[in-house]
Amino acid sequence: MTPDLIQSLFTRPDGQFLCARWARPVAPVVFGTDDATLATVKGAIEALARIARLPTAETDPELGANFMLFFFRDWAELTGVPDLDRVIPDLAPLCARLADQGANQYRVFRFDEAGAIRAVFTFLRMDEHLAEMPAADLALVQAAEAMLTWGEGAFFKIAPLARTPEGDIFLRPDLATLIRVAYDPALPASASDPSHALRLAARLAAAEGGTNA
Repeated sequence: MTPDLIQSLFTRPDGQFLCARWARPVAPVVFGTDDATLATVKGAIEALARIARLPTAETDPELGANFMLFFFRDWAELTGVPDLDRVIPDLAPLCARLADQGANQYRVFRFDEAGAIRAVFTFLRMDEHLAEMPAADLALVQAAEAMLTWGEGAFFKIAPLARTPEGDIFLRPDLATLIRVAYDPALPASASDPSHALRLAARLAAAEGGTNA
């Protein structure tokens, strides 16, 4: 990964750069799945947290759960979720807009005073495209997308998953390493200067070369 590619992965449509990470244990909760899928999703979140060396927890002392993932069939279903409109402002018009756009996913981050990720809310409308994905693949991608504040379409620029000849799925190694180095304690929990991509690239190259940055 070049510095320019890394910079593009964290650049928003308005041109602003933002790379923020979690600075607290992740406490996930999943809605709208069966027990088997629930175990798969939580397993993927725990796997990504291990890559980032980020603790997981049963509860967040402030929010109860700070990583909420919703599976559903129609955007209108969200308007009936109790108290969701308290954490997602203008929920009804947002759902109407997403339905008009034919969107199948939406993600909202919340940040603490230092700019680190405080919570993330991920909404997945299980249309034909998402329903065709194996649960393990979908869970791994969603967990990876929640670890950092990727720019819109980042995972269209790089395919997040790879597969062994035997068919086993895994997070592509350079992306896993990028997530890990982004959690380097020597780096800030949130950076809005594009030069941060240079620091990530240097650490990524050192990690892949087996040296310390």
